[in-house]
Amino acid sequence: MTPEQQHVYEELLNKEKSLSHSWIDYWVQYSNAQTWEFWVNLAMFVIPLVILWFVLDRKRALQIGFYGFSVHVMATYIHLYGERNYIWGFPYKIMPYLPTSITMDAAFNPVVLMLLYQWTLNHKKNYYLFGALMCAAFAFVLKPLLSTVDLFHLYGKMNYFYLFLLYFLVTILAKLITDLFLYFQRNPRKA
Repeated sequence: MTPEQQHVYEELLNKEKSLSHSWIDYWVQYSNAQTWEFWVNLAMFVIPLVILWFVLDRKRALQIGFYGFSVHVMATYIHLYGERNYIWGFPYKIMPYLPTSITMDAAFNPVVLMLLYQWTLNHKKNYYLFGALMCAAFAFVLKPLLSTVDLFHLYGKMNYFYLFLLYFLVTILAKLITDLFLYFQRNPRKA
């Protein structure tokens, strides 16, 4: 690493450290456990996981869990990109050290989509049709509701239709990735 590159790198690290401290200060002042927003976020994180515990089809737990993990990973990357590029934001966090969208990315959206995936498997329903309907509910009902109560903000040219497209993209890709790995499992190849 050249001295110039080292200097720029250290400046970036210092800015990230400063930003991290600013997020902690912000959380302590505006997003802590004494606010109703904190409790709504915590409920949106915990309740879906508790529901999943009771209704998950244990015979397909690995398949449904893999699907949910795929949703989680893609949603997290998309949300982080959106937040870092001022496309959308979540003003309240459960903890200052976690990404602001952790409630949606790690619990609510993956669990809802996992249960939808499970339902379409068990009832032989069209996954893509019902996935599109669920994504529409996320984009055109849930997100506007969260915006109304200041738990979510859109910036710039982003709109709810674009959110719908992103949700549906994640839904399609998670299914395709899961199907690909199921194919690999059913058609093993010797190394």
